[in-house]
Parts: sequence; C-alpha cells; structure tokens
Amino acid sequence: MAKNSKQKIVLDYLLTYIDQNKFTSNTKLPSEIFLTKRLSVCRETVRRAIKALEDKGLVYAIHGGGTYFDKQMALSLSSIDSSADYRIAIIIQGKDRGANSTLISSVKDYFKDEKVDIRIFYTDNKLSNERRCLLSCRQGFDGIIIDGVKASMANPNLDIYTSIYQKNVPFIFYNNYYSETSYPKILNDDEAAAEDLISALCMKGHQNIAGLFLYDNYQGVKKYLGYAKSIFKHGCTFDDDYVRFFLTRDLEGEERLEKLIWSFLKSVPKCTAVCCCNVMLYEALKETLGKHNLEIGKDISVVCFDYSFEDYDKEGITCTISQSHEMGRVVAERLMSMIKDPDYKKKEYSAMIPCRFHEGSSIADIR
Repeated sequence: MAKNSKQKIVLDYLLTYIDQNKFTSNTKLPSEIFLTKRLSVCRETVRRAIKALEDKGLVYAIHGGGTYFDKQMALSLSSIDSSADYRIAIIIQGKDRGANSTLISSVKDYFKDEKVDIRIFYTDNKLSNERRCLLSCRQGFDGIIIDGVKASMANPNLDIYTSIYQKNVPFIFYNNYYSETSYPKILNDDEAAAEDLISALCMKGHQNIAGLFLYDNYQGVKKYLGYAKSIFKHGCTFDDDYVRFFLTRDLEGEERLEKLIWSFLKSVPKCTAVCCCNVMLYEALKETLGKHNLEIGKDISVVCFDYSFEDYDKEGITCTISQSHEMGRVVAERLMSMIKDPDYKKKEYSAMIPCRFHEGSSIADIR
C-alpha cells in the first residue's frame, strides 16, 4: 500500500471521529500511539495526516496535552450533499480493515448510478459508541447498514433500534446481528465454511484440531458452533481445552495476544492443527509460531475463516475467502429495495451468502 494511501486511511478515520464527536463535549483526538496501533501505520504517517488537518484549521495541538479539533470549525463544515436523493449510513466495527474497505467500496460501487450521500461511522466494537452512532443516524438518513457490536451479548441499545424502526428508517445488519430481534440481516454461511475447513484437515489425517474464536461476536459464536458440529461429524477429538475464546479487544494488544496464543498452544501438546476465527487471529498465530521457529504447513497446520486480504494464494493459507465484496453488494441492494418499498416491514429481506473455499499449502498430510 502506498504511503499516501496509508495517510488517507488515517485522515478518513480522524474525519469520521470528528464527525461523530462534534455534537459532544469531547474534542480531543486519539493519541498518536493509539492511531499507529489501531490503523497499523507508522507514527510519521499519523503526524502527516494530523498536519494536513492542522493546515485546514480543523485541529490544533496543545504542548503536552494532545491534539484537539475545533468544534466550531467542524460544525461549520457542511459535508451534506444537497444534490443527493438518498443519505445512507454505514455503521461498522472497524477491526478488520481489509474487509471493511472492501465492503464500503462495494456499497459505493453499487450506488454509483444513484445520487447517494454515504456516511461512515466507526464503533470500535464498543456499545457506547454504537449508541452515539445510532443517535446520530436516527434523523436525516434514509437507510442504515450495520455491523452489530458485541452481538452475542445483551445489548442496551435495542431501544434506539426500536425507535429507528418506528420512525420507518430502514436498516439492515450484516455479519453480526442481535438474535433477540427479527430485523433484516445478511449473513455468511459460517456452518458450511466450518465444514469445508474441518473436512480439509480431516482428509489429511488431523484429529486433534484446536480452535481460536471470538465469543463477544455473534459471527464468532456461529463459527465456533460450525466448528464443533464438524468435529462431531468427522469423529475428531472434541475437548473444551482445545478451544480458546478471545474478546474482540484482545486483538488490539499484539504482544499480549501472542502470549495468550502461545500459552494456549503449550496447553494442548497433542494438537496438530489450528482453526482461526478470522484473519486477525491468524496473523497473530502466524507471528507467534514464527517467533518459536514453527512453520505452518510443516510443524503445525492452520486454516482460517474469512481471509480478507487478496494474497491468500501467495500466502498459501487454506481458508474461506472473505465475501465482503458480495456482502456489500447484497446489503446495498436489499437496503435500497427497502427504502423504495413502503411495505418493506411485511417482506423478507434477509439472505445467506455462500462461502468460498480456497485450498492452500497450510495443511500437512499426517496420514
């Protein structure tokens, strides 16, 4: 990725952050250290992005006190496209940058022939942020696309969803939704994906298959259930000790995450393969194994759900490929149909997206 592309990622993140906070009492920007870790960029890239905002008079630094944005300036900058026929919000977690970027591009591509003003809101998988985003979207938007926050847990924001629904603002979930609700949702077929991954391991003799999963993420729970079902189906070893659950926030601390993974692997010495819930856990596992001179596909086999980068073939990972592009197209298509349909509440707009399997070289044949 080019340097200017990385700087744009930081700029977009900060502009979205300012847009979300301009109606609150918070005017302090996230720290440089947070931004470098959160966006996987160097400190110089962050500083160039902040300098670009300073040049526009939008932010200012206080020596020893951090960087702040000018609220009056932020409020005076109207980013509303008055020529747009529709205004659509996309509320995303923001953890998987590759998948998010692809989905957003796909949504924008679908609407390229429509006059649509699209706004992006990041929750960072925090319920308090989700509430603030929903309150910002409750008025002035024709439709909302949402990736649920900590969707496997009780959600205190369902009252806002009810309010938006009653105002007849169509919204549709993707990947993560709240199981106690019946709102439209577009999901990946995680059960079929699990069967493809576990079957590929079993075909090469693996019986002791460990799993790394997220449990505050509904999609992660569905992947785990698919993993367990496939383990039973193929007569593999099922043991609670072979599964390590993580919180989404665990993905933010690289060193701590690697220590947790290594501690887990040492606790399951008979394990010959690992199934990763997503690309972030896969990357952490890969880094951990490398530091202990263990090679994927030789010393230990690895498979991964939802690999969201385009280098899966070069990487050699056996995986299901992220369907973010198709997901973006489907959610955009379904949402626009809902917006144009006065009776959308009486119809079914949910859908399941088939998985796409890729066989790499990350599985050793131990038969």
